[in-house]
Amino acid sequence: MGRTSDARERILGAARSLIETHGYAALGVAEICRAAGVPKGSFYYFFDSKESLALAVIDEHWAGQRRAWAAALGGQAPPLLRLRRLFEETEAGLRLAQQSCGTVSGCLFGNLTLEMSNQTEAVRTRLQEIFDAQVEMVAAVIAEALERREAEVADPREAARSVVAQLEGQVLFAKLYNSTHRLGPLWANCLALLGARAPREAVTGI
Repeated sequence: MGRTSDARERILGAARSLIETHGYAALGVAEICRAAGVPKGSFYYFFDSKESLALAVIDEHWAGQRRAWAAALGGQAPPLLRLRRLFEETEAGLRLAQQSCGTVSGCLFGNLTLEMSNQTEAVRTRLQEIFDAQVEMVAAVIAEALERREAEVADPREAARSVVAQLEGQVLFAKLYNSTHRLGPLWANCLALLGARAPREAVTGI
């Protein structure tokens, strides 16, 4: 059982890495298996198709990202500072990956949205669910800021959708220009979007 589980994880890890560097369309089963160091038969033992593999990669990545978002947006700090922490950790993660492979890989979900959303309904639906979940997580923080009179928005959920879209767009630019500095304006732009001022605590960090 342990070996079986390890083979599946190696396939998922290889597939994610190849998707990030080469995209989904150019991905071949044989290439995945070579990168994972497993026989080709192992792929079809775990996955019915490339699409089912893509869905598994998406789910595994979201499980980790959801934990990271929950940690960044949780805690006792003021809500807007928690939102800023999400931006900072996103930028730090991209910078770390860039140091490892030499390029900004961008967002796995954004990359797959651009490449696959018009090709497979299953992937499109799953990505919609993930982005909706991200919006809900941010909306809860914005609603808290609204209650504390630290923000001025008519609809926290729609404001959250704009914040997530802005974050995703800046990550896209970071990939295009291969520069994490593209995420620099996020905080100021977010404050303007929310009709908020920078909390005093932002001067000393969070």
